[in-house]
Amino acid sequence: MKVVCGLGNPGKKFEKSRHNVGFLVIDALANRYSIKVDNYNFKSLLKKIKIDGIETLLVKPLTFMNLAGEAIGNIYRHYNLQTSDIIVINDDVDLEKGRIKIARRGGDAGHLGVRSVIQALNSKDFPRCRIGIGRPSEKMDLREYVLGEFTKEEWQIMEPVILKAASAIEVIILEGIDKAMAKFN
Repeated sequence: MKVVCGLGNPGKKFEKSRHNVGFLVIDALANRYSIKVDNYNFKSLLKKIKIDGIETLLVKPLTFMNLAGEAIGNIYRHYNLQTSDIIVINDDVDLEKGRIKIARRGGDAGHLGVRSVIQALNSKDFPRCRIGIGRPSEKMDLREYVLGEFTKEEWQIMEPVILKAASAIEVIILEGIDKAMAKFN
């Protein structure tokens, strides 16, 4: 089984925030399979689907971003998974807005949600799909920026990128991470 975890914050207030691109990719995947990620377990909204016959669990942790590892760690232990079976999707202020970066493993790069997952899994060896949201202007606080909604102009860039990231996740699952890195990085 593959587990695809989109990082974000629960609630209407954060729905279209820059920090919630992980949730938005999960929603895009769910739309492709005409399902809603609406079952509750492991402090998460989740739904099992089959992607070309491969059992896949779509996950939106409801623990808030900085504690996402609690939910993901519980799923990891419950299903007795390998860390390579868990794919994490998160925003990245150090990537240019709209850029996708697929990685086999890595550190947290200062992202507290990813740090939480690394701590919960006791490993950096899990695939991730980082989605660039760019940095704020010097006048804006980073926290305020990531928790803020995309502007109309930003959304024109990000909406197709979210759909592209959903495709990247499918390639990771069906063809492997090397193919996904070659195609989407």
